Amino acid sequence: MKMGMRGAAASVLILAMGATGTAMSQQPAARAAVKETSTLNTQREKLGYAIGIDVANSFGPISSEIDLAALRRGVTNAFEGKQPLISQEEAQKTDAALRQAVMAKSGQPVPGVAPGTAPPKVDREKVGLMLGSFAVGPSLAPLKDDLDLDALFDAVSTTFNNGTPKMTAEQAKATLEGFMKGKQAEMDAKSAAQAGTNRVEGNNFLAKNKTVPGVVTTASGLQYQVLRPGSGERPMPTSKVRVNYEGKLLDGTVFDSSYQRGQPIEFGLDQVIKGWSEGVSLMPTGSKYRFWIPGELAYGEQGTPGGPIGPNATLTFDVELLNVLP
Repeated sequence: MKMGMRGAAASVLILAMGATGTAMSQQPAARAAVKETSTLNTQREKLGYAIGIDVANSFGPISSEIDLAALRRGVTNAFEGKQPLISQEEAQKTDAALRQAVMAKSGQPVPGVAPGTAPPKVDREKVGLMLGSFAVGPSLAPLKDDLDLDALFDAVSTTFNNGTPKMTAEQAKATLEGFMKGKQAEMDAKSAAQAGTNRVEGNNFLAKNKTVPGVVTTASGLQYQVLRPGSGERPMPTSKVRVNYEGKLLDGTVFDSSYQRGQPIEFGLDQVIKGWSEGVSLMPTGSKYRFWIPGELAYGEQGTPGGPIGPNATLTFDVELLNVLP
């Protein structure tokens, strides 16, 4: 998914909500898109319904322009990881037409449309596909196993049609907050377990690696090996340097590489992880070293949020010191 289209969909909402306070006329939503649930028995149904209320409220000002059956098709397709059901080009045209319709209905002048001239007609099916494919679907895909889609669209349909919801606003808010707290606790527990595993694996690796000929272990626990000696200036811990490098996880996965980008990088040694500050300070200009950096000298208990470096991960870096900069 290209972020541009999600941004475009968001711009429609902002524009609609910024209208002059005159609500768009409500037309019956496409009820064929909804399999109503008589009660909310499971946590998945409750979460789906709560999210559905939130989605419906976000799209309320343009609800009359949305075909719910198409919206659901777009969301389902995104949940399945398939290509969008509407092309990027067609979605952009639909977005433009929808924004013009919103402006016209709110009494605002429409750029490119002469006063008194009706703006282009909005295709409700394409609006549904656009929002489902580029906004709602991708946003909710990470939660697809946690929510019930029937309950979600039941809530959207009920809200669009001014029906009586099965959940109050307070209950919906509590449901969402409870879910997020539970997810956070689950993520924290998983992270803690991974941190323990990574620490043990890293310690075992470093204990074995320190016995390899040519590997030097410093007092901090940093390990290094000279791949190519150099004879130039050594940087200070506060120096700015220019380097080429490649970083790997212990399993060999490359997570960062200036070589792959085709361009060296410049930075201050007081602005990087401790293992880099210490290690690069040991290098003469022109040399190339390999470093093994334990988790506490790298990204610690947090790792890099969202990956690819896990908590307490031991890292390998090949570093080539090109210059010490003034």
